[in-house]
Parts: sequence; structure tokens; C-alpha cells
Amino acid sequence: MPKFQELSEFAEAIAPVINAAHVNVHASAVRAVAGLTAASGFTPGLLSDLRFSLPLRPLTRSGLAVLFRYTDPEPDIREHLRQGTLAEDGDGVLRVTDTGRSFIHRLYELHEAAVERVWAGGDLTEAAELVGRVLDTADRLPGGAFELVSPPYEPEGSSPGLLLFNRLAVLRYHRADAHAAAWQAAGLSAAEIVRLEDGPLRAEIEADTNRRAGQAYRTLPERERHTLYETLLKLI
Repeated sequence: MPKFQELSEFAEAIAPVINAAHVNVHASAVRAVAGLTAASGFTPGLLSDLRFSLPLRPLTRSGLAVLFRYTDPEPDIREHLRQGTLAEDGDGVLRVTDTGRSFIHRLYELHEAAVERVWAGGDLTEAAELVGRVLDTADRLPGGAFELVSPPYEPEGSSPGLLLFNRLAVLRYHRADAHAAAWQAAGLSAAEIVRLEDGPLRAEIEADTNRRAGQAYRTLPERERHTLYETLLKLI
């Protein structure tokens, strides 16, 4: 079992594990989601990307610009408005419609089935609880993405695996905020960090990202951090 002397070391080590576990479920569900898309005629787009947020809270375009720092969400917004899965209030606030909510519930069902396939054989209750505690106590950067998507939407009766999947998705936004704060502190723009090549500045920004992201895990004692790491490692 690896030893992590600092929270920053733990944040650095667990980030790719979280990403890989999260992507595995999406990859397993991709054909089923494509089938749902074809049968319904609705684009997953933001309904999939923000499935854990839209049923709980509306969003604004400025909020979406924070959530999608490196891409333009406007084409997806227009398509969802055209299809009737999102609606826009007179004040420009975007809300999921009943149609969009039904689509999200179907996504949850497909993701739950994918979780049962790719994460079979283990009890994920403790891991889901640990990530839930991290989400509850992690710092929320004012105006950041994490505060826009947490806490996640969790339908009654969700399995521990589905809870873990969506909680990990939300936790990734905490690291995204840490990364953005790090490159902004280095005086870079979103376009510049995307183009930045490996080198001393990139290494400095990644180290700063890990320092900031590591604070999310301070609520977990060392034993629980290792439990979470080892559990997630088995899911990839």
C-alpha cells in the first residue's frame, strides 16, 4: 500500500484513479446511452454532463461558462432549448424540464446497470460514504464550479455504486477549481493553459493544483484515505 506523506501527494495519486474509474462506467454505458438517444430523439449533452446537478438547481450561462472553462456550452444550450429538455426563464435562468428530468432518470438507470457490470463483486458502501464526507466538507471556491454542482442529485433508492459514480463526478469539479486557481495564480488564461507544454511552469501549476485539491481530503484520517484509494484502484 503506498504511503502518502502529504495531502497533496494523495490528491496527485488519487486524481487519475478517480478519472479512470469514472470513465470506465461511461464507457460501459455508451452503447445503451446511444440507444436511448436514438429512441428518444434527445441529445444527452448537458443532461448527461450535469445529470447530478440539473434536477436540483437551475443554472445560468455565466455558471455554465465556469463549469465548461475550456469549451463553449452554447451549442448544447441551444439544442436543449430547441428539444425542450431545458427551458429558459425571462431572467435567463436555465432549468431542466419534465422531459429533460425523465431523460436524466433514464440515464441514471443505464449508469446503474453499467456500474453493476464494471464494478461488480465489491461492497462500495464505504467508498460512497467516504466520498460523500469529502464533498460535504471540501472548500467551495466562491464563483467556482464545485459550488454549482454540489451536493449532487441522488434519487431515493440509488445503489452505493451509483452514488459513488456520481459523487466522484462532482468531486472532479473540486480539482478542476483547484487547477483553475493554480493557473490563474500563475497569470495564465484558459486558452494559455490549454496550450501550455510540459516544463517548469506546467510542473509548478500541477504542484499548486495538488496542494489546493488535497485540502478536500483533510476530513479523512490516513486509514480512510488509503481505504478509498485502494477501493477505487480496484475499479479501474
